[in-house]
Amino acid sequence: MSTKIIITIDGTSSTGKSTIAKRIAKKLKYIYIDSGAMYRALTYYAIQKKYISKTHYFEDKLINDLESISIDFKNNILNNRFEVHLNGISVENKIRSLEVSNLVSRLATFAELRKRMVATQHALGNEKGIIMDGRDIGTVVFPNAELKFFLESSLKLRAKRRYDELTLINENITYNQVLKNINLRDSQDINRSNSPLKKASDAILINTDQLTLDELEIKLLSFINPLISKNL
Repeated sequence: MSTKIIITIDGTSSTGKSTIAKRIAKKLKYIYIDSGAMYRALTYYAIQKKYISKTHYFEDKLINDLESISIDFKNNILNNRFEVHLNGISVENKIRSLEVSNLVSRLATFAELRKRMVATQHALGNEKGIIMDGRDIGTVVFPNAELKFFLESSLKLRAKRRYDELTLINENITYNQVLKNINLRDSQDINRSNSPLKKASDAILINTDQLTLDELEIKLLSFINPLISKNL
């Protein structure tokens, strides 16, 4: 019997989900899976193929290509970080652009695409020992996960965090553009009919506004470590 567990971290954009999940995965020697990056990689593919833009979305063409699209995570030995790969090529930086951010929620609303992505995520979690973050991980993907968290933070602080991230990769944007984008994504994620963003009834709610990453890590581990020890 495996002593490892599945940990889910859900929440709105830029609450620190991915950053803290990576840190905890490294500490526990768990596999980190960024579900949002999977949808971003699919969106990036659709943009490159001209299947999606602000004015059109050819969902049928993207669905027809799904069997030939491979999305997985590989460790970059240069920085010791897991990066998302699209058909064998790292697209970690390319999927973080504002163009992808503006279109990813639109793509993620379609049931057939979500069904395919959830199946992939289920397969990744078969052996447990994973930590996955996203919007519907604790409610749809792994509703029976041993431990679930839901992170929240103020809109303005989330926009500031995201703006700072984008300027590091030389994205030519303004703070107001990022604020507008995050507000729009929140609305789309919460109000979509298929797998909307919501807190699982058994998830632990944590507000990250006043917490440093170190403090947030300590807080999450205070719930995680006793549960893992109990399984030993």
